[in-house]
Amino acid sequence: MRDRSFDVLEDAKAWLRRAAADEERGEFVDPRDGSITLADYIAAHWAPGRGGAPKTQDSQERRTRLHVVPHLGQLPLRNIAATDLRAFITKLGSTVSSIDYQRGILSELSSILEAAVDDKRLVRNPMHAKSVRWPKSPRERRDAWPMSTALRVRDVINPRNRIAVVVGLGCGLRQGEVFGLSPEDIDFDRGVLYLRRQVQAIHGKLYFALPKVKKVRTVDMPRSVAEELRRHVEAYPPVVVELPWGRPDGDMKKVTLLLTTRFGNAVAVNTWNTYTWKPALAKAGVIPPRAEGAKAWQWAAAPKDGFHVLRHTYASIMLEAGESVVTLARWLGHSSPAITLGYYAHFMPEAGAKGRGTIDGLLGEQEGRLAGRNSPDSPQPT
Repeated sequence: MRDRSFDVLEDAKAWLRRAAADEERGEFVDPRDGSITLADYIAAHWAPGRGGAPKTQDSQERRTRLHVVPHLGQLPLRNIAATDLRAFITKLGSTVSSIDYQRGILSELSSILEAAVDDKRLVRNPMHAKSVRWPKSPRERRDAWPMSTALRVRDVINPRNRIAVVVGLGCGLRQGEVFGLSPEDIDFDRGVLYLRRQVQAIHGKLYFALPKVKKVRTVDMPRSVAEELRRHVEAYPPVVVELPWGRPDGDMKKVTLLLTTRFGNAVAVNTWNTYTWKPALAKAGVIPPRAEGAKAWQWAAAPKDGFHVLRHTYASIMLEAGESVVTLARWLGHSSPAITLGYYAHFMPEAGAKGRGTIDGLLGEQEGRLAGRNSPDSPQPT
């Protein structure tokens, strides 16, 4: 190698022998390829070939741009050591409050370095070093509202948007799924909703996309929700809206939407949260009123009182009523019942009671038979 020097000829020969052996095993990495900085590698080789849904790509880009590049971007790939990564993790711990978000950033960095290994720019991924310890993921727990709170919010939100609360609370839909719901997705005869799309946004640009995990699903629709849907359609006739499909620059698609703005446009999540949801929370006493003189968008932070709390409340009601976790997972659109159980197991205070009752009944019945058989009055075998 022209850029590698050795004190004696034997050292050079030994290095060449090792390099030849590594190359034969398919493990050779040219040291010059690792001289590219992490920032340049991300821009030239990682970002262009990154796959996934547009929303996911946008999240990955933000994590990299805001956290990875500012702290590690100027280091050559081959110089990124475990000590740099331990310092980076410590820095994240003091600047990023959410452990889940910290882990997301580290996962993105690890994926980048793993790609560099595949591209023969690194021998190994330094994120796999034993001394590089990721922050432990907290045991996730979802908190629900009391039903009285949910109903108060439903009753004070402006009438056009009442249906969003009803469907979120009564069917457990995600916010984007509510905004993507069409009258054609409602089967009043069977009492179900067909979840076929959601409304997403990247940098303010709205588009239609498949529901989360890219799966359409069928959700049970209680009779009370069906009646509210009928009233909403009568009071606020659905509107045909045209948006790109699949990504902000995708092919345009027309869908008749159940819920739109008063101007007939698809609902943007951030705008709706600021000008519709939070005013309703304040009216219902969930969050404090906006400070005097504050701008229209200056509300108190309410991370546990976002629209998703309706979904958690729905799950709590279903589980406390004894609904199957498998069925609930299907209705919620979770990829596995284990996810549902991990989020909502604390809503099952009577879990195990039915099983205990069944076992007690069977064993008690068996004990009764044995007691009768051993009774002095019972017939004895001859």
